[in-house]
Amino acid sequence: MKINTYMKIIPLKDGNFAVTKNKEFVLLENAGADTQLTMAVQPFLVITPNDYLLLDTGLGWLQEGEPVIFKNLEKENISPLQITKVLLSHLHKDHINGLVRPKENSYELNFPNAEIYIQKREYDYVLSKAGSSSFDFEILEFIIQNAHIIWMNEDQGQLTPEISFEVTGGHSPFHQVFWIKENNETFFYGADNLPQRVYLKYHVAYKSDFDGKKAMEQRIKWEEQAKEENWKILLYHDMKVPVLDM
Repeated sequence: MKINTYMKIIPLKDGNFAVTKNKEFVLLENAGADTQLTMAVQPFLVITPNDYLLLDTGLGWLQEGEPVIFKNLEKENISPLQITKVLLSHLHKDHINGLVRPKENSYELNFPNAEIYIQKREYDYVLSKAGSSSFDFEILEFIIQNAHIIWMNEDQGQLTPEISFEVTGGHSPFHQVFWIKENNETFFYGADNLPQRVYLKYHVAYKSDFDGKKAMEQRIKWEEQAKEENWKILLYHDMKVPVLDM
């Protein structure tokens, strides 16, 4: 059964944040001097002819006890129960924690009807990084035990007629990116290999990436292809422009 006859992309912004040396996220207006980076955190809702899907899920930021992502979906008259798929680029906490919300001494799934797509090799890598502040292992364990996980093992492929993916590495060892194509439109989600517009302006290999040189080379290739094929690029961490029309 089809949901819509068109495709629509909607940013679901958690907010603008400062990141401390210990990789804690603080709302920008509340940030002190102990910060290294500033960035937006904004998952994307994608409405295709067959799915309501999310590209990553944000920090799980709460406002008055309710997930901000719920409030953003409500503005579009969409229930969390309508989400059919969640595509995870990688497993850093600012990309997956929005899958859950606190409940008593545990958590509750925010999108209980959704299939959660995870790159299996990325998950195996994360398990080897116990103690890293980049990950929330308690939340990750809850997700693995309670959500409907679709394990991805291929280097590239087609998830649906509209959605394709490729394992790129770069920001993390098995980071993956997605293309969504419908009616001659192409939306590209480079996640943390292409998180902000400035990454296209300056060709830099960032030390914060697992393989910064590889990520830089990919951005150069993607920019050229995006201009040739008129992609719209979804920018997860850009504070001003969530969708860049090439």
